[in-house]
Amino acid sequence: MKKVVLIVLAILVILIIIAFIGLRSMMRGPDLSIYESLRQPRISTMASQRMLVVELKGDPNQVGGKAFGALFKTFYQLKGVPKGGPPPAPRARWPLPLDTPKGEWVGIYGMPIPATVEALPEKADPLVKIGTWDYGTVGEILHIGPYNKEAPTVERLMALISQNGYQVIGDHEEEYLRGPGMFGKGDPNKYYTIIRYRVTKSQPDTVTKDLPTK
Repeated sequence: MKKVVLIVLAILVILIIIAFIGLRSMMRGPDLSIYESLRQPRISTMASQRMLVVELKGDPNQVGGKAFGALFKTFYQLKGVPKGGPPPAPRARWPLPLDTPKGEWVGIYGMPIPATVEALPEKADPLVKIGTWDYGTVGEILHIGPYNKEAPTVERLMALISQNGYQVIGDHEEEYLRGPGMFGKGDPNKYYTIIRYRVTKSQPDTVTKDLPTK
């Protein structure tokens, strides 16, 4: 009997270790070193992306956790999605001017999913929908640091967009490579965020979309 109990305990310990390793793998997120070149703004092209989407109104500091929680929970309910590795970096689009009072912000929160996903699980969070985010030509840059210190980074990106004869046609988008974790905010000075805008070549006498900074 004692031997059986010891074997069961040993199996439980192994399962806990495996779960812990898997959790650490998920929390590490993507390899940030591959994004170092994005410290300099650039114009590039992106394919359209199938997404899980949650749209919520309110201060992101208050409703963002609810949105991302629903996205992550639903993501891991999807069939054919790897469960052991880090999930894709979540994103958010902000359609209103960024000087709008925070309580009135509309956040379109999203998480990339395979193009083969056609329907949500039966028990998916009712907040979550499936959609497609269009891209094409984009201007993007890596911001390292707190979200409320993005203004100089956005200015550098806007300067590049204008200097290369483009204008913004899409919402302010952020891709969160590293941000607040499961157990707290972490160090905001080490947050990694890709800031991105859809762009198109400017036409004569066309005014570039006015985008206030945070």
